[in-house]
Amino acid sequence: MSGNGLRVAGGIAKKAAKHKNAGVGGLEFHKSKGQHILKNPLVVQSIVDKAGIKSTDVVLEIGPGTGNLTMKLLEKAKKVVAIELDPRMVLELSRRVQGTPYQQQLQIIHGDFMKVELPYFDLCVANIPYNISSPLTFKLLAHRPAFRAAIIMYQHEFAMRLVARPGDSLYSRLAVNTQLLARVSHLLKVWRNNFRPPPKVDSSVVRLEPRHPPPPIPLLEWDGLVRLAFGRKNKTLGAAFRTSRTLQALEQNYITFKALSLGAGQQQQQQQQQQPAAASIAALGSSSEPAADMDV
Repeated sequence: MSGNGLRVAGGIAKKAAKHKNAGVGGLEFHKSKGQHILKNPLVVQSIVDKAGIKSTDVVLEIGPGTGNLTMKLLEKAKKVVAIELDPRMVLELSRRVQGTPYQQQLQIIHGDFMKVELPYFDLCVANIPYNISSPLTFKLLAHRPAFRAAIIMYQHEFAMRLVARPGDSLYSRLAVNTQLLARVSHLLKVWRNNFRPPPKVDSSVVRLEPRHPPPPIPLLEWDGLVRLAFGRKNKTLGAAFRTSRTLQALEQNYITFKALSLGAGQQQQQQQQQQPAAASIAALGSSSEPAADMDV
């Protein structure tokens, strides 16, 4: 026998190497796409239990993968809407429910979550691709009609920034903007060995409950203020406002404000102030702190 395979007539037959990222049905999971499948059934059940699913609920799942969480959601919910980008996973999930009582309860949307129009749902329960954590969160919070709650698996560090409170070292723009729009709580930490393939970071499950209605403030202007306040954490607010760049921006904004306040400009200003809240909320995610990729 050779170290690379079995010796047979005519040469050496190399062993077929079992890919370490192979999963259900021989599917290969791509780390670069955030495909880390939650394999521990106890963790899956804990997430479902903490979600508080009612028998009348429509549940949205983002990135269902091979369906380990999906199957448990189908046991509790009236309907599950699963959004999946990978056509291999769409096929695997379809096969998994085929011929079962759950087949009529599952709707699969093949597409990119950030690009598809979201349907109505009561709850969102998902193990998401971590590299889109911030824009995904704010797209959810912008959805109308507002849902009851979202139970989301995040990278642990990102989750800790979401739930940070004033005075915490991790308190940032992300925490301020998220907690302005939702009540946020940490549910449980999930160690990396509960996934296949295991990522290089641990995870945490967070609960988001949107505030109804959202606060009546101009959100993009608010985010500009928060960005300035947290831009340099070692500076006082006074020092942050006294930088030449900030003073120039404030002066230009004041000139623009005065111009819009005159004549026809006043009507234009009113139209801008009536910008839909959902669009403003979604825009917050495009500039918030991104989660590091699980593989970094």
